[in-house]
Amino acid sequence: MWVADFTYIKTTCGWVYTAFIIDVFARAIVGWNVSNRMNTDMVMAALNQAIADRNHPKDVIHHSDRGTQYLSIRYTSRMTDSGVIASVGTKGDSYDNALAEKVNGLYKTEVIHYLKQNWTGGNDVELATLEWVDWFNKTRLHSKIGYVSPF
Repeated sequence: MWVADFTYIKTTCGWVYTAFIIDVFARAIVGWNVSNRMNTDMVMAALNQAIADRNHPKDVIHHSDRGTQYLSIRYTSRMTDSGVIASVGTKGDSYDNALAEKVNGLYKTEVIHYLKQNWTGGNDVELATLEWVDWFNKTRLHSKIGYVSPF
C-alpha cells in the first residue's frame, strides 16, 4: 500500500511544492518530486518514479486525498494502466492519510525549518530533498519496522 500527498515550501521566488509517495509497509519514500507548479505533472512524476522504483507493481493500493491532481484523468489512467488500485479519503479528513501527513511534517521539520535557509527556488529545495529522502530511506530508524531503516 502506498500513500501520497504534497506540501508547500515558501521560497524567495514564490511557492515550491514537494510530492511524496510512501510505501506503508516498508516505511520508504518510493516516489517524490519538487516542482514550482502545483499540477498533475508534479504528482505524476512522483508516481512514475514509484512505479519504476517498485518494478511496475500489480495490485498495490495507492491512497491519497481528494486533491484534483490525484483525481485527474491522466493520473488515474496511469495508475490503472500500471495495475495500481486507487483509493481516496473522505473529504476534509487528514486522518485518512495520516502517514503521508506525518512524512510531510517530518520533511518540513527536518529539512525546510531545520536548515533555516532562505530557499531561493526549486533547485535548492530539490537538492535538500534528495539528500533527505536518501537519509530517510537508508539511515533513519523506523519503529514500525523494528527500528531499522527501510533499505
